[in-house]
Amino acid sequence: MRLAKLAIPSAVLVFGLVLGSTQSYAKPEYTKKEKKGCTYCHVTAKSKDLNEAGKYYKDHNNSLAGFEKK
Repeated sequence: MRLAKLAIPSAVLVFGLVLGSTQSYAKPEYTKKEKKGCTYCHVTAKSKDLNEAGKYYKDHNNSLAGFEKK
């Protein structure tokens, strides 16, 4: 019983990390087109939240033309 109390939460944690590590919100064609990594436009690599560059990209027809990083 004691082993189950440790094994079950551990299995859930590992399973969640494995699934979460493959989740991505950026489109591969954008990274190829702009030659920039995920975090150039996203707050973190695993986040769909956009930073200043990502918002500019979205608002300017998927283009970074004219964007100047502060």
